[in-house]
Amino acid sequence: MRTATLGPAERAEALTAMAERELDVLVVGAGVVGAGTVLDAATRGLSTGLVEARDWASGTSSRSSKLIHGGLRYLEMLDFALVREALKERGLLLERLAPHLVKPVPFLYPLQHKGWERFYAGSGVALYDAMSVSSGHGRGLPVHRHLSRRRALRVAPALKKESLVGALQYYDAQMDDARYVATLVRTAAGYGAHVANRARVTGFLREGERVVGARVRDVEGGEEYEVRAKQVVNATGVWTDDTQALIGERGQFHVRASKGIHLVVPKDRIHSSTGLILRTEKSVLFVIPWGRHWIIGTTDTDWDLDKAHPAASSADIDYLLERVNSVLNTPLGRDDVEGVYAGLRPLLAGESDATSKLSREHTVAHPAPGLVVVAGGKYTTYRVMAKDAVDEAVHGLDQRVADCVTEDTPLLGAEGYRALWNARARIAARTGLHVARVEHLLNRYGSMAEELLELVKADSSLGEPLAGAEDYLRAEVVYAASHEGARHLDDVLTRRTRISIETFDRGTRCARECADLMAPVLGWDTDQVEREVEHYRKRVEAERESQRQPDDLTADAARLGAPDIAPL
Repeated sequence: MRTATLGPAERAEALTAMAERELDVLVVGAGVVGAGTVLDAATRGLSTGLVEARDWASGTSSRSSKLIHGGLRYLEMLDFALVREALKERGLLLERLAPHLVKPVPFLYPLQHKGWERFYAGSGVALYDAMSVSSGHGRGLPVHRHLSRRRALRVAPALKKESLVGALQYYDAQMDDARYVATLVRTAAGYGAHVANRARVTGFLREGERVVGARVRDVEGGEEYEVRAKQVVNATGVWTDDTQALIGERGQFHVRASKGIHLVVPKDRIHSSTGLILRTEKSVLFVIPWGRHWIIGTTDTDWDLDKAHPAASSADIDYLLERVNSVLNTPLGRDDVEGVYAGLRPLLAGESDATSKLSREHTVAHPAPGLVVVAGGKYTTYRVMAKDAVDEAVHGLDQRVADCVTEDTPLLGAEGYRALWNARARIAARTGLHVARVEHLLNRYGSMAEELLELVKADSSLGEPLAGAEDYLRAEVVYAASHEGARHLDDVLTRRTRISIETFDRGTRCARECADLMAPVLGWDTDQVEREVEHYRKRVEAERESQRQPDDLTADAARLGAPDIAPL
């Protein structure tokens, strides 16, 4: 496997290569499912391409709860198969595929009824642990434990004493969802896939009934390409129906969008050493540890407005604050909220009862010769969805194709990560960085952290933190543009880093510094730097305004007040 660098030159080469020779598989959409699909196809030896209209994970896959979990609540629905599958995937990611990106996280479940609830919930969590171990990949996580009220309050002093009679604590896992997708894409590129973001499919190529490729427009440069492929995979999530409409085919199923919002607050606002999972009248509410912050979410409401920029309304924010404050000693207010983000879940909606699926299940279909559609599912099981999509595409290839190998294919940065982690103190001494900085880099890049350390070695100023976003080094901004496919300031502040939700100013203080760091890599002149900074400020203003609106309609209108960034 070659080291995958996704800079401007590599992007241009990928677009040219996709247009020059027919591919075996072209994947449309670079969320987690599309990225997983291109990796699956590439590692089977197929010539593969990936195009994405905006940025890697710019839709749902950067706006999730950032959990890798089996779905404890699906046990209550008796959906054992889904939970077993997800727990196996969780174990694979933790132990083998991405130990640098996926980390254990503890959750406390407060009990509110004596006797029966401890037995009922405890039986479910015990089954959850047992299914995890039986999958063959769950031995790395601690097993659950029962806590009295006194011990629970010792672990989570932020809770009101009257909000629980005792508790259960169990473990799941978490990751930075956008970073995970970018790593998937780079891994696929390392195995020979051609990948390009800001490359929009404007139509499909047809020969009779058969789909034989796609027309792709380079959103940055304006060029049009015809990319021919034996099989095209539509992995566009909540845009599935829109993509299908480009070929005029009536779908075998439809995808509807459900909006979920999350709040980010500083760590010191909630005094707890563990995450929380709380029951609400509709679902569950998570309070998730996130570095020096907490993520609180989520909601679940229908959304039929703008898919690219779903907006969180004032009512959404009030709902989450009200629910979490019902159990907290010191309530949270609007002034405690650093960041807010909204995402859309792609939920399957069949045209009849026979084709309907549960929201977290996935479906793969072959609606026309040469075209495969994959939709639904949950982040944790992306690899299974990708395997099913490629298996379906293989049926349409007139050649013998190897079986899926992604179960044994670590992502970029996983190889050597544990050895470097063990040597982190020595690396800190060698580089002059604090050991906490080295740990930060290893947990974001794995063994690829060495490439960032080389940047710092060549220019010591890149080893300094960003002004106004001190958790991140200046080198990470340069690396995002030179190696990770970042094309705009927005890509760096919202997805390569999470500065846009981790600072009270939403990243506006460091916007110019970041744009200046990106400029030499991407060939920006001073006018483009100004445009990037101004666009980002307008985006933040529009988001803040949308979050003051009372409902979805007015919030959507406010958010759309900031247009997308103009091409270079």
